[in-house]
This record gives sequence, structure tokens and C-alpha cells, in this order.
Amino acid sequence: MKLFQQVFFAAVLAGLVSGLVLSAIQQWRVVPLIIEAESYEISPVHALEHADDPFPAGPHPHPQPIDATAGNASETAPESVAWGPGEGLERAAYTVLASVLTGLGYALVLGAISVFSNIPVTAANGLLWGLAGYVSVSLMPSIGLPPELPGMVAAELGQRQVWWLGTVLISSLAIFVLYRNRNPGGMFIALALMLVPHIAGAPQPPDEPSNVPAALVLIYVSNAMFSLFAFWITLGFSFGWINMRINGQETS
Repeated sequence: MKLFQQVFFAAVLAGLVSGLVLSAIQQWRVVPLIIEAESYEISPVHALEHADDPFPAGPHPHPQPIDATAGNASETAPESVAWGPGEGLERAAYTVLASVLTGLGYALVLGAISVFSNIPVTAANGLLWGLAGYVSVSLMPSIGLPPELPGMVAAELGQRQVWWLGTVLISSLAIFVLYRNRNPGGMFIALALMLVPHIAGAPQPPDEPSNVPAALVLIYVSNAMFSLFAFWITLGFSFGWINMRINGQETS
């Protein structure tokens, strides 16, 4: 029981630290790009075509209100749209909250994997744990489903979720196999496992044009992946360092 309490406490602190680091980088490098992309999310032509639809096509969870006068459209705007946080401080607060909850969730998963696999997270291997999390949860799924900006055309949400989850599980299994079998055979099996989701292929978006400039998408993807890399490295190292500190205090 004491082991679970120790791991849980370390996971909570590490999740809080990594979540704050993620939110800081997002506010600095990612959120401005999302705000810029939102200006392309609904053009006058798009608003005319979807004036009767309160949820225009696109991955953005908070569609912007449609201007009924755009493009001299005669249709009326819907009376209600999906709720979204206000600009400025409110939006930043929700971003920080989401990042911290993400950190807590992944830290608890990391702790559970550590306990049940009997592989402790320490200050010495914390960076490797973080790198493994980044590869399995962020890097490998992004090959088929890169981070998306508001206004980008995307495949059906359920299909993307199933493919993403399958890719994460298979990539995690591949890393575990490589850890347990550090030989050419283990490397071959791990590589073959990692290729399975990409051979099957990620769900493809419909062939529709997007208003978001390609240059903005490339900048966003690179910054989003950098923020996730920093998040996972911080999570792994802080988890291991805090875990060892707590263990040292218990021993002393």
C-alpha cells in the first residue's frame, strides 16, 4: 500500500509540473497560431454554404458564431451555438486547466505501468520514460494524424479515436518488447509492431479544400510537437526525481 501511495503522490506532483510546463509553452508558441487559424475557419463563402448548420464542418470544438450578413446571405444565423471560453484570461485559464489535467492523467498512467511492470521510475531513467511516452503517445500517432488547426478538414472523429488508441497501445507494446529484448530479434519485432498501424493506414479526411494556409499548418505542427516533447520529458524526469526523493525520505 505504501508503494502505491508513494507512486500516486509522485505522479500528482509530476503531472502538475509537466502540465504547467505544457501550458506555458502552449501560451507562448501554440495558442497564437490557433487564434490566427480561427480567422480562416469560417469565410464568407463557407458561412453562406453552412448558414443553417450551427456546427460547421471541422475539428474545432467551439465553432464561431456565423455572420448572417456575410456574403449578402439571406439566411438567418442560428440562435444558439456551442459554448466556448471567452478570449483573454478565461481562455488562458481553461488552457492551463486542460494541460494540468492532461499531465495528471498521463502521470497516473505512467505510475500504473511502472508498478505493474515492476520497472521503477527513477531520476536516472526518468528521461527514458518520458521519451518512451512521447514516442508512443505523440510521435507515432502524429505520423498518421498530425495535430490539427481549427478550419482544417478531418476524418470522422470516431475513426480517428480508434486508430489513435490502437497506435498508442501497439507503440507502447513495441517499446516494452524492445526493453525486455535488447537484441536484434527484439528490435525487429518492435519495429514490425510500430509499422502495423501505419501499414493499415490512418483515417483519411474528405477531399475538401481548407482555408488554412499550408505554411501556418506546418508551423503549428512543429510547435505542437515541440510542446509535447517538452511535456513528456518534463513528466518523466520530474516523476523519477520526485519518486526517488520520496523513496529516500522513506528509507531515511
